Amino acid sequence: MHVHWFQHVPFEGLGSIGPWLEARDCKVSRTRFFAKETPPLPEEMDALIVMGGPMSVNDEDRFPWLVQEKQCVREFMKTGKPVLGICLGAQLIASALGARVYPHSFKEIGWFPLQGQKDPEPGCFAFPPSTTVFHWHGETFDLPPGARRLASSEGCLNQAFQVGTSIMGLQCHLETTPESARDLVAHCRDELVAARYVQMEQEILRAEPGCYKTINRLMDDVLGFLLKIR
Repeated sequence: MHVHWFQHVPFEGLGSIGPWLEARDCKVSRTRFFAKETPPLPEEMDALIVMGGPMSVNDEDRFPWLVQEKQCVREFMKTGKPVLGICLGAQLIASALGARVYPHSFKEIGWFPLQGQKDPEPGCFAFPPSTTVFHWHGETFDLPPGARRLASSEGCLNQAFQVGTSIMGLQCHLETTPESARDLVAHCRDELVAARYVQMEQEILRAEPGCYKTINRLMDDVLGFLLKIR
């Protein structure tokens, strides 16, 4: 399977997703939009993963490549092949499907509980009733037309959604590793301003190894469900 991914800034990579794909002998390639690279055509890839970034999907004046990226995501979704969006990636999927993306009432940064839907619809991914996961976002989105909510948090209603059987958006970061958490803190620590759903640097980085193992296992389950490989 050829899995392609979109990268928006150098310090946000695949995290735990990379080793999972490599262990299953997937061909992995990427488009670095910040480096003005051109994405492949939909027929040249079997699955698409759209990663995060500190910009907004509405920042087209500052980042003109967002227009091209939304069109690429829109065209790829028409193929019926698997598409996964994480944080900014989920917002790009929502935007490409016609949903509104906008600044949230507050930022959600750090380790906070995620609640899965009590009675997920048939064919939907089932999140655990409650799992503490990693978050880093200041915007949110309305559910796209036809989307089903999969999970929420106290600070953000739309944490995960699914469209059909092949499209999924995750507002939270299940792929986070200790290394990627440190990278986010190093590059975005100016966002760490004390608030109800914002943890400080020390609290974020002192998370136990088990915290990362838990969210990475959940990420593995999402990938297996969406890509239909184990």
